[in-house]
Parts: sequence; structure tokens; C-alpha cells
Amino acid sequence: MQSHVRFSYYSRLSPRQQGVYRASDAVEVVHIPEGAPLQPIVANIAAALAAGDQARTQAECQALIDALVRRFNVPHIEVTVLARRPLLRDGDLHGLYEAEEHGRPIRISVWMRTAQRRQVVAFRTFLRTLLHEFCHHLDYELFKLPETFHTEGFYKRESSLLTQLLPPKS
Repeated sequence: MQSHVRFSYYSRLSPRQQGVYRASDAVEVVHIPEGAPLQPIVANIAAALAAGDQARTQAECQALIDALVRRFNVPHIEVTVLARRPLLRDGDLHGLYEAEEHGRPIRISVWMRTAQRRQVVAFRTFLRTLLHEFCHHLDYELFKLPETFHTEGFYKRESSLLTQLLPPKS
């Protein structure tokens, strides 16, 4: 069995949370059922993002997330693509996952422009952010974890989704 690096915040978690962390860390790959047919949607996201078209980028991101939700048989997510990342004291926010609360639907928000220079985010970075937020959803809905932590396994799951959705390098 492969040993995982535990991130520094692990020691501050309660014993129950440490168990959830270890369960999350143990899952390294998520296989997308019929993932290859989603590559045209991913190409559409790239084109919309390159054109700086916020409405089209949001529509294509919603199409991808809808397809993933169907394939994994998890609850619907509303996707919002916002213009410029908010500038925070510690950096800028790339994406946000908001669980269902008080009747508000599950939502993923991603930003298509950098906070400082207001440049369109690089495609792979943007797609990785979208998939990162989707991984939080899978933690709750597919893996039935009571919390979602950034673990080494979490980042490997994110990478596995990205690899399956991008066309093979020639």
C-alpha cells in the first residue's frame, strides 16, 4: 500500500475528521463512464473561454457538469461562470463549491478572468478548477463523505478526471 503525505492541517482535525480525511485520501482515481464522448464539450469550453465569451463558457461548463452528473448518478449542480476572480488578502479565488442549503441549489462558481490583470484564465487551469469543485460534489454525493478535504487522494482524483476529459497528446 502506498503511503500518502498528510497535509499540515491534518493534526488539527478531530479524530472523526481524520478518519474522513484518510477515507478521502485512499481514493485516487475516478473513472468516468463513457468519458471520451465528453471531449467535444471540453473543446467547446476551450473555444468559448479563448473567445472571452462568458455566457457561452457558462453554457458549455453546465453541459459538461450535467453530463458528469448523469454519468455518476449524483444530484444536479448549477454552474455559474463569473467574470473576474475576487481578490482576497491571501490571493485570489479560483472556484467555489456550495452545497445545498435552505432550499438553495448545489452550485459551482468559477471565474474566467484573473483578479489582477483581468486576463482570461488558461484553459487547463480553468478546466482543472471546474473539476476540482466537481470533486467536492463527488466526495459528498458519490463517496458519501460527511466532509470534503483537500487530500493527496482528492488532487489525484481531480487529475484523473482531467486526464480522461482531455484528448490524448499526439
